[in-house]
Amino acid sequence: MKLPESQSGCGYLRLDAVAETGMISRWLLHANVSVFWTHIEFLASVCQDCGRAHVGWYDRKTRRVRDLSCGDTRVYLEIEIRRVQCRSCGTVKRERLDVLADNPLYTKRFAWYVGRRCRVSTLQDVAKELRLDWHTVKALDKQYMAAQLARAGTPAPKAIGIDEISIRKSHTYRIVVSDLIRGRPLWFGGEDRSEKAMNQFYDWLGEKKVRGIRLAVMDMWTPFRNATQERAPQAATLFDKFHIMRHLNDALDKVRKAEYARLQGKERRYLKGQKYVLLSRRENLTLNGRKALKTLLAANKRLNTAYLLKESFGQLWSYQREGWARRFFENWKASLKWQRLKPYEQFAAMIERHWEGIAAYCRPENKVPLGFVEGLNNKIRVIQRRAYGLRDEEYLRLKILTCMLPPL
Repeated sequence: MKLPESQSGCGYLRLDAVAETGMISRWLLHANVSVFWTHIEFLASVCQDCGRAHVGWYDRKTRRVRDLSCGDTRVYLEIEIRRVQCRSCGTVKRERLDVLADNPLYTKRFAWYVGRRCRVSTLQDVAKELRLDWHTVKALDKQYMAAQLARAGTPAPKAIGIDEISIRKSHTYRIVVSDLIRGRPLWFGGEDRSEKAMNQFYDWLGEKKVRGIRLAVMDMWTPFRNATQERAPQAATLFDKFHIMRHLNDALDKVRKAEYARLQGKERRYLKGQKYVLLSRRENLTLNGRKALKTLLAANKRLNTAYLLKESFGQLWSYQREGWARRFFENWKASLKWQRLKPYEQFAAMIERHWEGIAAYCRPENKVPLGFVEGLNNKIRVIQRRAYGLRDEEYLRLKILTCMLPPL
């Protein structure tokens, strides 16, 4: 649509973002700021709270709001804002304009742009780039993330992953629950990692959706298991293999420390500084690391035995039948006899106590990507480091819940 030109040579343009509301805008060029003047032709004014339409209005005024920039030039819209005497609310309310963000000084598409920038940059960097106060950037980012959650909705998960994260010192924990099939975090909350805090998730999800959970992946923390068995008894409990292997690595490290304390003088030189060489998997080591590992295992027989037992235990996760997995574990436990590896014996006793949650991985219906929970924890730590610690817990919650969602 081609509109007539003004006397100053500036053309009349129809804005794409507000074409549906019937706004006609005139381009006025200034030194560093471009301003649009808009005249709104509404048939009715809608209350921003209750949504009731009104034919007239109480009063009106012009407000300048910021829109997306054009290159290095900031763009503003001058929009006529009306107030209505709402008969439903009983007070004077501002009309609802879908083009505006919750902060009425910015358009919604500008808020969405700020939110997309905050996904990869800090608040301070975005505020400096757009010449805004960082509190304003934070408020616009919150609205963006809330819109992301509203679009994603609350799914009915079939397989959930449960873990806790530390949000500050003094053992302050929050629970994070993820949907393992869709690959997104579902819930962040609780005052600690107790059974009462875990029940808050099931209350939030609702009884109907809780009945649809068929698998719950967690570490061996007793409150998580008790709450899940009480609220979702139909769900199979599966203990995360990464936490189990972490316990096995801790047992190997205890053996290394005991050997280092037993040896004296020059005999210690093979063990000194080789902690992470010993705890790493051989295929993840460099060429020099493999040479150091070979020298270490050749020099200490007990560490050689402990390392081979640790590497062989990973075969447990490859079995498709619980009976074969149990036979493997019994043989592995029998190989500890006469080895004088007390930490390994304690590890085997722990596996025996939690065998039901480990054997559940052998069932074909429970084959889900278990690495998602650990990957999410790493992403949360990156978010915390980027902000040097978030004091606003609500902002941290939104960041975690939207970190896997597609941008708007």
